[in-house]
Amino acid sequence: MPQQTVCPSCAEPLDPEDDYCGACGVGVTDATAPVPAASDGASAAVPCVHCGAAELTADGYCESCGGVQPRPRDHQEREVEGVAGVTDRGLRHHRNEDAFTVAATRLPSGEPVALAVVCDGVSSSARPDEASETAVRAASAHLLAALERGQRPDQAMREAIGEAAKAVSELAKDGVRTPGGSLNAPACTYVSAVSAAGLVTIGWVGDTRAYWIPDDRESAVPYRLTEDDSWAARVVAIGLMDEAEAYADPRAHAITGWLGADAEDLEPHTVSFTPHVPGVLLVCTDGLWNYAEAAADLAERVRPDARTEPLAAARNLVEFAVAAGGHDNITVAVLPISPPPESSLQTVPLQAGAATGAAPLHSDPTIQLQRPADQTLQLQLQLQPADRA
Repeated sequence: MPQQTVCPSCAEPLDPEDDYCGACGVGVTDATAPVPAASDGASAAVPCVHCGAAELTADGYCESCGGVQPRPRDHQEREVEGVAGVTDRGLRHHRNEDAFTVAATRLPSGEPVALAVVCDGVSSSARPDEASETAVRAASAHLLAALERGQRPDQAMREAIGEAAKAVSELAKDGVRTPGGSLNAPACTYVSAVSAAGLVTIGWVGDTRAYWIPDDRESAVPYRLTEDDSWAARVVAIGLMDEAEAYADPRAHAITGWLGADAEDLEPHTVSFTPHVPGVLLVCTDGLWNYAEAAADLAERVRPDARTEPLAAARNLVEFAVAAGGHDNITVAVLPISPPPESSLQTVPLQAGAATGAAPLHSDPTIQLQRPADQTLQLQLQLQPADRA
């Protein structure tokens, strides 16, 4: 009788003919540690975390209470030199299809660099959990290597998105069987942030988001840095609906941009700015922002000490999303930003295509749109108290 094996990465039970783990997407050629299968086909490695019964099925369910057993990817936390991230499966999904990493390194000059990469697997695609994990690994590896050799953050960001897209596209060609017979290529959305030498750079594809949340929310304005590649964003941009109407529509979250072999035209977006006041940068999946879409609403959920306690802040935001319903996987990364005290002007360079034909990123009346000599569109935000309605 063939011996059952487990995934070497997450310990998910595997059948002898499996080539990869359906839970975490890792190839299982090294899954050589056999575990005896019980005579009734159940695995008795650990008791049920819900009721303590010993009878568990091979696919991780309790035969007594029916509860699914947690997997390592269901909830993960990571903090590196003050940069932190948390991901959670939520309450409704059977697995976590989000992936993230946070990392720290240094520029050749010795200045510190912090980065976060967050991806959300497209649930209607094949192997979405593997797509998100693959994108995170490819992008973070490229960003770290590029920044350590002194490449400009905006260039490194664009190249990292390209590397992530290439890696996810290759999954459609690797010959791995797709559970359920899905015909859709693996796909995910993407957002990443880099803080280096006083400059913050954001890159994204899809509807994963980045928000700027200042410490002092009375004299500085929280705002969203990214524009979704989605049906809702598209109809708002062309004036067919206002934002409230668009996001209430059942089609709102249909994405128009993603990483994957079936993405027709990859249009990565990047934005950079120099923060003028202390605060935090949040990068997150829609499992969080679905419950607090506007920047001001999300800022109310961010701990006042988020810049000094980023892991606690990320945990609190995940807990908020779970308590609000947990309908999707939830991932949040928090990057503390402490600019030099003399910084008083924030400059946000945007690609021309991102600044035209799209809803404005900000509603602050102090914003002025300028076109410098190099034809790069810039938004300049002078420090003034916010005029909140």
